[in-house]
Amino acid sequence: MFTIAALYHFAPVADPVQMQSTVKMHCEELEIKGTLLIANEGINGTISGAAANIDSILGFLSSIPGFADLVWKLSTSPEQPFARLKVRLKREIVTMGQPDVDPRGAVGQYIEPEDWNDFISAEDVVVIDTRNDYEVSIGTFDGAIDPKTKNFREFPAWWEDNKQRFANQKVAMFCTGGIRCEKSTSYLRSQGVEEVFHLKGGILKYLEEMPEEKSLWNGDCFVFDRRVSVGHGLEIGPHQLCYGCRRPIMPEDVKHGNFELGVSCQQCFSETSEQDKDRFRERQKQINLEKRRKIRIED
Repeated sequence: MFTIAALYHFAPVADPVQMQSTVKMHCEELEIKGTLLIANEGINGTISGAAANIDSILGFLSSIPGFADLVWKLSTSPEQPFARLKVRLKREIVTMGQPDVDPRGAVGQYIEPEDWNDFISAEDVVVIDTRNDYEVSIGTFDGAIDPKTKNFREFPAWWEDNKQRFANQKVAMFCTGGIRCEKSTSYLRSQGVEEVFHLKGGILKYLEEMPEEKSLWNGDCFVFDRRVSVGHGLEIGPHQLCYGCRRPIMPEDVKHGNFELGVSCQQCFSETSEQDKDRFRERQKQINLEKRRKIRIED
């Protein structure tokens, strides 16, 4: 059983290159896999490994000056959900494209998972899902507004176009693990919105703590690893991933005539050219060859 840690923290990083080198070295020593993003504004990512090794790397990250309040959420998987380790440098640890937004300043008020149902059920509260359209497509909260954004950069423009709809209402936001809401609520605060709130710990914390029979969540929650989706109790969901478009699909979707492993599904078949598909086929061919090499080595 592998332990998975979804983590983030906003804190000044004076030398991201040095931090990248140090963090990568510790992760490699502990046989950690997954992706970590490092920027001047902090760190974000999801990693996995043996439980004791995840404890060790979280302890190390928390010991970095300014990172004592590192936020993480743990779950488990019977299989390693990541193929490799990636520690990357980025301009932002979650890309919004708003350089003046700083979650270390003003953010929305946190709502604990146990209080979320009552809060979003109030008549004067509007609930907004800040995730991308393909994430929302497999699950969201009852009555939540879907901005239908393809990426987080589109959220500020969507808000500007729609903010008049939400005058005189409290705005409640949610996302997978909480980090996008740190920025989206900070953005709204910078735009003069005072009554803005967000789900503490995100959907993952809600699904972990809220009994299904009391839940206002419908469907599954998309996650950025090989599990693809999780449900209540963070049980692994039924979804697979189309490696042509990186969207979630159901097991029965592989029977569709437009599905081809690593190339396309019914959602993206018409979105890519034959040249694209040939390139994806070559990529899948190399993946298959690598798998066969590993099997021969293990045998």
